[in-house]
Amino acid sequence: MKDGFFRVAAATPKITVADPGYNREQICRMIEEGERLGVGLMVFPELALSAYTCGDLFLQDVLLCSVRKELSILAAFTEGRNIMVFAGLPWVHGGKLYNAAAAICNGEVLGIVPKQNLPNHSEFYERRYFTKGMDTPVLTEWEGRQIPMGANLLFQCREIPSLVVGAEICEDVWVPRAPSISHALAGATVIVNCSASDEVAGKESYRRQLIGGQSSKLICGYVYANAGEGESTQDMVFGGHNIIAENGAILAGSKRFIPGIVCADMDLERVVSERRRSTTYPAADDSGYLTLEFSLDTASMDRQQQEKLLRRINSRPFVPHNEAERTERCDEVVTIQAMGLKKRLEHTGIVHAVLGISGGLDSTLALLVTIRAFDMLGLPRSQVHAVTMPCFGTTDRTYKNACLITQKLGASLREIDIKKSVTQHFADIGHDMNEHDVTYENSQARERMQILMDVANQVGGLVVGTGDMSELALGWATYNGDHMSMYGVNSSVPKTLIRHLVRHCADTCGDEALQKALMDVLDTPVSPELLPPENGRISQKTEDLVGPYELHDFFLYYMLRFGFMPSRIYRMALCAFEEEYDRENILKWLKVFYRRFFSQQFKRSCLPDGPKVGSVAVSPRGDLRMPTDAARGIWLEDLEQL
Repeated sequence: MKDGFFRVAAATPKITVADPGYNREQICRMIEEGERLGVGLMVFPELALSAYTCGDLFLQDVLLCSVRKELSILAAFTEGRNIMVFAGLPWVHGGKLYNAAAAICNGEVLGIVPKQNLPNHSEFYERRYFTKGMDTPVLTEWEGRQIPMGANLLFQCREIPSLVVGAEICEDVWVPRAPSISHALAGATVIVNCSASDEVAGKESYRRQLIGGQSSKLICGYVYANAGEGESTQDMVFGGHNIIAENGAILAGSKRFIPGIVCADMDLERVVSERRRSTTYPAADDSGYLTLEFSLDTASMDRQQQEKLLRRINSRPFVPHNEAERTERCDEVVTIQAMGLKKRLEHTGIVHAVLGISGGLDSTLALLVTIRAFDMLGLPRSQVHAVTMPCFGTTDRTYKNACLITQKLGASLREIDIKKSVTQHFADIGHDMNEHDVTYENSQARERMQILMDVANQVGGLVVGTGDMSELALGWATYNGDHMSMYGVNSSVPKTLIRHLVRHCADTCGDEALQKALMDVLDTPVSPELLPPENGRISQKTEDLVGPYELHDFFLYYMLRFGFMPSRIYRMALCAFEEEYDRENILKWLKVFYRRFFSQQFKRSCLPDGPKVGSVAVSPRGDLRMPTDAARGIWLEDLEQL
């Protein structure tokens, strides 16, 4: 359970219809395998001990007696094993037969959860045998003692407060008022489902949507174990389609028609964090529920799980991994940016825009967005005024790209060399031109912004900001220089995403020369170009100074989106960047991130307006209401423990 990750599994054994002894043996074999894999929770299919397709054999005493006998052996088998098991079985109570799941841990049957929704249509006719399960827990007899039985049972791990398990069975999740809704509202963070869902054309994708959607709506983990090979094929075929989902994401899924186990590391800390920050998610109310406790050896589990997490951690969380989804996201983000600017122009009645164009990523994207906004408004592109302001650090490469891109997009290009004005400013304040310090750099940035503001006054225009969210997070912006504008279109777009947005625009522009220039911008090192070049090349590379943006974007996402501990973010980064950065560099730049993030809040507290495009933003009016003088000590202390 290190850092909130908990390993779960959905298992489909190859069974035999009406042979509880054989089926129990297969379940035990898979439990052994799950234990070897470090699994703490394992779920088996609906009626796994008997098989789902027994038909009228469910009415035979010999089958039911055999099931109880094998359950006793199964429970004993789990003693001393560090795993909790849910297995489906037919259960007799009060003279009636129930389709149920047994919760088993450390040699004990903790409780029996009956199915509430019995399908009796098409190929299903469960009401022929089974009785609808009760909500309110009752006591049922098991080996000379009374154990709880009912749908409203929760299973709480003593050692892991965030692990609260609720169970439902197959059809229960397909109905409008699924029991899992009540379970989650009562505090369950993980829902298990013992299922027997047959395969028909198109059902696989629907099943994935159903389970993924349920986990998203309930902000929970969901473990779905489905019946498979060995069930009777007299009228149906079962594919063993197992699914593990978490808050809308499918963590793992099995290939159909192949018996086996699927495992994943569920992030319980993320589930708890999401619920806590969602003000519309109600506080847990377990009235009407009975909570049963169980124990797991978390130290043993941590040792088994410490080598590698069984879940993919995206090293670029702001960028979709799937190419088709990434293309759609890029177009969507640029459109949101352009719509924000369009509204601002419409509201103010302004028909001119002014922005600085440097030949770098940020200003290139801002220009592309501004052009799209003007096209939406039906305004001439020539009323977009792109100003290039070469100075001491400008290189031919970036200058030529800035000019070519502006011309190809049809915007007006204006060149204002600021060397003389900055040199005069140095003389005015008594600064040595050869002292390449922060004054040397920031004087150029502020001169550029003064020019942009004054040009905007000349043409009756609006200054469009070019700075991005990654720079704002690190404070890598000159206060009242590139930090300021009249509308910041990139203010919630991280650097890692900007690269893909510019690439998307290059791929779809339809102009070979423009595409070539945009691709060259992508290949240009990120730099403010405030220091003189070396041999005509950029000498000041941002990522050499503040660290790689892909690392900082990763840190930013998990800090703001989920509020994770720095040490946990470090562990996640080790997994996500294992082939890119070593431990020392990740830790070094993570410390830099926290130091800069806390010390630079004053710049974010007075940001210009700008559109939010994703789930993380740093606007003081939207997502980040943070005091400018907050201490950072406890965050850095957590890292020092490493």
